[in-house]
Amino acid sequence: MAPLLSQTLIHTGRFLLRRFLEPPPAVISAVAASRVCFHRYYSSKSLSLVSPLGLHCSSLFSPPALCNSAFSSSATSTTIEVQSTEHEVVIALGSNIGNRMNNFREALRLMKRGGICVTRHSCLYETAPVHVTDQPRFLNAAVRGVTKLGPHELLSVLKTIERDMGRKDGIRYGPRPLDLDILFYGKMRISSDKLIIPHERLWERSFVLAPLVDLLGSAVDNDTVAHWHSLAIHPGGIFQAWERLGGESLIGQDGIQRVLPIGDKLWDFSNKTHVMGILNLTPDSFSDGGKFQSIDSAVSRVRSMISEGADIIDIGAQSTRPMASRISSQEELDRLLPVLEAVRGMPEMEEKLISVDTFNSEVASEAISNGADILNDVSAGTLDPNMHKVVAESGVPYMAMHMRGDPCTMQNKENLQYDDVCKDVASELYLRVRDAELSGIPAWRVMIDPGIGFSKSVDHNLDIIMDLPKIREEMAKRSIAVSHAPILVGPSRKRFLGDICGRPEATDRDAATVASVTAGILGGANIIRVHNVRHNADAAKVCDAMLRRRRSKG
Repeated sequence: MAPLLSQTLIHTGRFLLRRFLEPPPAVISAVAASRVCFHRYYSSKSLSLVSPLGLHCSSLFSPPALCNSAFSSSATSTTIEVQSTEHEVVIALGSNIGNRMNNFREALRLMKRGGICVTRHSCLYETAPVHVTDQPRFLNAAVRGVTKLGPHELLSVLKTIERDMGRKDGIRYGPRPLDLDILFYGKMRISSDKLIIPHERLWERSFVLAPLVDLLGSAVDNDTVAHWHSLAIHPGGIFQAWERLGGESLIGQDGIQRVLPIGDKLWDFSNKTHVMGILNLTPDSFSDGGKFQSIDSAVSRVRSMISEGADIIDIGAQSTRPMASRISSQEELDRLLPVLEAVRGMPEMEEKLISVDTFNSEVASEAISNGADILNDVSAGTLDPNMHKVVAESGVPYMAMHMRGDPCTMQNKENLQYDDVCKDVASELYLRVRDAELSGIPAWRVMIDPGIGFSKSVDHNLDIIMDLPKIREEMAKRSIAVSHAPILVGPSRKRFLGDICGRPEATDRDAATVASVTAGILGGANIIRVHNVRHNADAAKVCDAMLRRRRSKG
């Protein structure tokens, strides 16, 4: 019997290697049963069996990328899982009971502890319930990661997390604090009484497909992703399935909104352009240095910006103008914290957001502890290696900006060399965001800033303002989620505008600022960072009206 079994297993292995796909369930069951017999026969023998293909029999049923195989026999209810390497997986998350965002954060923590290393995050979606409609709206997302757990073992870990988070048996499709589903597991197609991959209704659910698409790049990055596309019921793969449902046109319609979490609230950044008013607490900023260093003057300035239409107040206590010297953490905090506390307590700040502009992780930590809603880092973590860890642990949104070098070196000749500024900025900024994501900052908490005026020439700044869609397109090649991140443009009163218009004084550049932010908004910017709030808020309203009109005409 043993030689016959050996030959059967070898031929089965050859078949799977040639096809590089999982076999049908019937073949899986047969192979699983024969493998049980094979193991029983050879378990007492000191043999190292190698097939003619050069593979040890212990890995014969999977190509190298598929070594973490699972075979389920419905006839015997036996699951055999061989764990020898990591598999890439996709897990969907849903929640509509309790603090939904906290539920997600805790789920990610427990997944990490359970042996799942999350490497990518989708955007975050708030969606209307389906089937059972008399219940709260859901929060939906998906994550991509790697694990050495077999598929049924992974399922068991996820079910345990659901129970630990308070999920109980109830109405199917009913309310739940947490719902975790395996969308893909390596290159496997699995069908057992407990687990079906891919889920047969995956392709008809926008609230699942939207976050799934986010985890991919428009350029297929590996064979596993290519296999996921091959599992779609449409020849065009996952993207075609999404487009057949309506694709991006569904967002903001059909009960699904893309949102960004800020505290316990969800921010729909697509419904209008948000205006960020600048509050510099520095003595040496290029436009308004020294004007707002006292608490009274700072509070008065914030009150004025709010009345003029600011949605966000961006407070900075460390100058980032060209050639600015770096101050100590303590000096930056001494400038920042008293004003932050005063501004946070202003009645006018209700429903408004506070951003703190710093590249220092110690300052970031204190600012977040004292009420900052957003962390705005002009270095995207390059000037302080601890920044990403601090922001990851805090849970606040992270604004990552593109800059080469530091304020003293960013305009050096070598930092102004680009092959294609939009492509290069997108590539370099993506790598910073990727590092942030691997450090624990989900893509659904990231905002991006191409860094107008930072290590850019006049022409570079103009190219960026005119071609923001190109930056999104380049990012989408690697991550659809990152390409959907809110984009901030900050050209306000910067030197390149003075060079173009012949305005050496920064305060004389407001009209030029309005022109540049108008182009940015029409090109897809979601946030404008400005000194003159009144004029730019009006420009944003006109641009938003134009964009609504364009959408209404189809």
